[in-house]
Amino acid sequence: MNAARQTGLRAWQTGRLFRQLAQRALDSVQEVLRAEVQNGHARLVADFLADKALPAAKALLLERMAARLLLRLGLRGVFMTNVAGWVLPFVLEKLFQAARASGLLARLEANPTVVDALARLDELRQAASRLLFPDGDTEARVLTDEEAATLLQTPAKRLPMNTEH
Repeated sequence: MNAARQTGLRAWQTGRLFRQLAQRALDSVQEVLRAEVQNGHARLVADFLADKALPAAKALLLERMAARLLLRLGLRGVFMTNVAGWVLPFVLEKLFQAARASGLLARLEANPTVVDALARLDELRQAASRLLFPDGDTEARVLTDEEAATLLQTPAKRLPMNTEH
């Protein structure tokens, strides 16, 4: 977990690439969790999110998530494995944090039906997205190359200097 936190702090420096990787990782995790719920393993998903799952079950879910992420990345070889190895723990940590902070774990355990569990997983995904991409409500966005070039060509506006101290 500590390594994931350190990675997360440095990961924002990579900008758009990290955002895409994190989004793909979150999609991969969501697909695996939804598949488990649809197969009737809602209790396993709740235990996994609460970090109470048996080690073998946890390892199996993590392996499925990693495999799904590797397919989504479209990279090859050791580089692909390294990228998945640092982005997946970061995304899972944010997912666990969102599950604890939002109270969705209690609601997931209280609603054993598949439809309710899938709805809770969607809520959890949205909460995790807000933690992963905190600037979503500020309408901040990545500039296109043309917009960045235009912005760099315009002279910087100078603020009036206040001579009074």
